[in-house]
Amino acid sequence: MTLDPTFLSSLILVLVAFGGAFLAALWLALVIWTWRDIRNRARDPLAQILAVAVVAVLNLPGVLVYLILRPAHTLDEEYQRALEEESLLASIEDQSLCPGCERRVRDEWQVCPNCHTKLKKNCAHCAGLMELPWNICPFCGTPVEGVKLSNDE
Repeated sequence: MTLDPTFLSSLILVLVAFGGAFLAALWLALVIWTWRDIRNRARDPLAQILAVAVVAVLNLPGVLVYLILRPAHTLDEEYQRALEEESLLASIEDQSLCPGCERRVRDEWQVCPNCHTKLKKNCAHCAGLMELPWNICPFCGTPVEGVKLSNDE
């Protein structure tokens, strides 16, 4: 079986055309992917343009360079992490501290278990917990004995 040289050259031409079209489609897909990815990872327009330019000029080696240099987390992931940190800090700050030893104490404690500092007092009428400087119970309205109220008396 003999191969016709014109058929062979036509076959090579078709294979080269398909290969070239594939490489062009791959190049365009890598450039578009890089553009979409860097927009999710950086707000700086110069960084976005440089990342796309590196991939557009260097093709596959440019993608490798971009993958090495790109930010590790997306902007959304950074935002979620910041929200988690703020939530944790807010929960830590909401906890009361003992005025004597500066350790965390619970709101329902009357005495600090570490340094024995008195934290709250009981209302004589309803036994509700009151802050030490309060001169009237917020639960039942009973004034603390021995304290003169400035508004009522």
